[in-house]
Parts: sequence; structure tokens; C-alpha cells
Amino acid sequence: MLFKNETFKIIGAAIEVHKQLGGGFLESVYQEALTIELEEKDIPFEKEVKLPIVYKGKSLMKYFVADFVCYGRIIVELKSSSFIIDDHYAQVINYLKASNLQLALLLNFGPKSLEFKRIILEEKTN
Repeated sequence: MLFKNETFKIIGAAIEVHKQLGGGFLESVYQEALTIELEEKDIPFEKEVKLPIVYKGKSLMKYFVADFVCYGRIIVELKSSSFIIDDHYAQVINYLKASNLQLALLLNFGPKSLEFKRIILEEKTN
């Protein structure tokens, strides 16, 4: 499993946040709480990371913003909705493409129990 130990620690931090707060808050509340939890668990992260979009070798003025990048190689995207929908997956896949990273965690704090999905972008084969 790709980055098994790292993803285990990140998901553990998210579970603790959900355990403390439950569902129903705005995504920004979970982001702030997860920041505290990541710090307490000594998980290296960057918050609100700009991901440039490149078209034909040129950077566009538009960019994506990932909630977190942990360990310099795992995108962590937060949601607070009833359930994960296809648009959430599409968003994370676009983040992976823009960042050239391979793994993302989609964390949904909305339901009674934390919902999480590992999303892997397979390497291109030409």
C-alpha cells in the first residue's frame, strides 16, 4: 500500500478531530482543528497549498488550492457534506494531476462517522 504508515497517521488525526467535534460544522472548522491535531502528532504538513495548472508547458494564472499536503507527498482534501460525491473525486484527481503527486486522502467530516477515501493517480504509461 502506497505510503501506508503516513496515511494511517493522517487518518488517525482526522478520526480524533471527528471524535471531538462530531459532524455538522463548516469545513473551515475541521481544517483548523485538523491543523492542531497534525501539529500535536508531529505530522509534517503545509496548509492551503497552491497547485499550479500547466497547459502546453505554460503555467496558467488559475490554480487549485489543496487543504493540506502532508509529508510533502500526500494531498489531504477536506469536505463536510452528507456524503462524498463524484465532483469531490474529480476535484481531488485534478489536484493530483496538477501537483504530479500520486496519492490523496479525501476526508468527509459530515456523516456520523468520518468518511475517508484513498485516491491514487496511476502513473502515465506511454
